[in-house]
Amino acid sequence: MSVITGASRDAIVGLQSHQTFIDLLEQLYRDRALVAYPTGQAIPLHADEVLVVCRGIVQLFTIQQDGSETLLGLAGPSMPMGLPLTTVDPYWATALTDVDLLSLPFTEIEESPVLMAGIFRNLTLRLQQSEAWLALAGKRLVADRLKHFLLMLAKDFGQVEPGGIRIPIRLTHHQLATAIGTTRVTVTRLLKDFKAEGWLVVDQRQILLGMDPKFPANQLLSPMHYRSM
Repeated sequence: MSVITGASRDAIVGLQSHQTFIDLLEQLYRDRALVAYPTGQAIPLHADEVLVVCRGIVQLFTIQQDGSETLLGLAGPSMPMGLPLTTVDPYWATALTDVDLLSLPFTEIEESPVLMAGIFRNLTLRLQQSEAWLALAGKRLVADRLKHFLLMLAKDFGQVEPGGIRIPIRLTHHQLATAIGTTRVTVTRLLKDFKAEGWLVVDQRQILLGMDPKFPANQLLSPMHYRSM
């Protein structure tokens, strides 16, 4: 890999401020290969490195003493993850979709103001997601928890289409149930209810949230439409 000084990075950032964090990383580290993981594969984590998701979505979870999984969050494009960013133990990561990751030694991040700034900006997305997750857990009705979880996914990862907001993730009913603390049977029943209400449809095994003004997903259109991906 070619050596890029902090001053050089700052100059590049000034010239390329319109680019996303991922674009910047790929430019700075064009000689550093991305690591690809197919859907479902476990992603090894190390205490001295941070992984930045360049493409795809990673599932982060822990294992309870009874062997059950607890979904801690989802890391999408530009989001950092890794053992230096958590105190949870055990802490696991698996590729929810096909993903490409960039590995950055933690010491390298500490020595670069540009990387620190970029990591911080995108780490705030993970923090916001975590707080929204905690707020979600406080909702008493399971239907409300599932509905707001789908809205979270649409806000963080959704793609606006003429028919609504597509959640480009194929989550099983079991995964949805784990995320909101209920059973797979309950999730299946609630999704049928939501479809009957016209609030969502399932297209190619992905959920598409309706954009009718009476549906809450409509509130996401403006911020998502202008959001820089």
